[in-house]
Amino acid sequence: MDAAETLRIASRSIRAHRLRSALTVLGMVIGIASVIVFATFGASVQAEVVGGIGDTNANNVFVVPAETDQGGPGDFGATGALLFTQVDVDDLRDIEGVRAVIPQGLVPLSSVTYDNRTIGQNQAIATVPETFTGNYVVAGRGFRSNGSELVINRAAADQLAGNDTVGSTVQLTISGERRNVTVVGIVSGTRGGFSAGFGDDTPQFYLPVDPFYTTRARSPSIGADVKVYPQVTVVADPSRVSDVKRSVETYMTEESDAAQRLPEGVEIRVQTSGDIVGEIEELIGQITRFVTGIAVISLVVGAIGIANITLVSVAERTKEIGIMKAVGARNRDVLQMFLTEAVLLGALGAVVGVPLGLAVGWAATAYAEVGFALATDWLLFSVAMGLFVGAVAGIYPAWRASKVDPIDALRYE
Repeated sequence: MDAAETLRIASRSIRAHRLRSALTVLGMVIGIASVIVFATFGASVQAEVVGGIGDTNANNVFVVPAETDQGGPGDFGATGALLFTQVDVDDLRDIEGVRAVIPQGLVPLSSVTYDNRTIGQNQAIATVPETFTGNYVVAGRGFRSNGSELVINRAAADQLAGNDTVGSTVQLTISGERRNVTVVGIVSGTRGGFSAGFGDDTPQFYLPVDPFYTTRARSPSIGADVKVYPQVTVVADPSRVSDVKRSVETYMTEESDAAQRLPEGVEIRVQTSGDIVGEIEELIGQITRFVTGIAVISLVVGAIGIANITLVSVAERTKEIGIMKAVGARNRDVLQMFLTEAVLLGALGAVVGVPLGLAVGWAATAYAEVGFALATDWLLFSVAMGLFVGAVAGIYPAWRASKVDPIDALRYE
């Protein structure tokens, strides 16, 4: 029996039992679509997060305290320990290949008042003018040191009065003291902040270290009280990021105030954007593989459905098999016929499941407000699995059909 005839007979059998075949294919459709949805969503989230970090902070070297027994990107700088003194910041600026050193600290706020309205905001970020570059400034400009100036992000501007906020006066209550500051700029992100590139959904207020940041501690190297920070970011020359990272690690280990101020269970971690991107990629990849692996279980359920319907088809067509063998059909012809029918069911599941999975995946990324990224490897895997599962599920029923004795088959009722 040639391939065309085998395909015609298998197709006719599927059409003869449309509802049963449709329900069987539905199991495969759900399995394949689930795999594609989870894989696509995972790839989209990974591309959004990694792309944001990699593009905007490619030459940043982050220096933060971290717990010694934690190594994942989610724990990066999670301790909040105040280790890095102003002496460390000044010394880091002298390292060859360093373009800027950006310390960051937190200024607690009791209230924020604008236009006779009080806005919920419990802290501001104290940083330096180098934090803001033209790429990030949406309106106005970055603040200057030693001035009563404030920079906000777009989410904070939306809380106030949009772009019209620039030039307005905002009243901040800091340590019980009310201070008037002028909004001089609106930004879409910051240079040197780990959160830069993650979007602009959380309202952020940025104040100059001088004069608003007052947290101080004793410097072991000079024996005097100086400003102390929980995080420092070194902006390196793009062509010398690796060299700068090594120099920063050496300084932090051997010479810094921070190394002498380390509490038990805390270490200084120095990581580039590339290091963080690699860790995040691996973390998101593991989660995607785990969740997608669960979806693969539904493909196994679909395979069981194909095996079941093929066994039922063999039982229903026992007499037909006997007639075929009586007129010259060989065992392999019968095997090929039922195996083709099982593979067709798997292929139909792939044909319907792939576009359905892509559509649902696109809808999920649109709802999550992330860009759509196609997981090509998982897409090909799901199609191959659809065909493979159909073939594997049909092997035993097809083999069983090929072994039917023609005499017994013709007597079958």
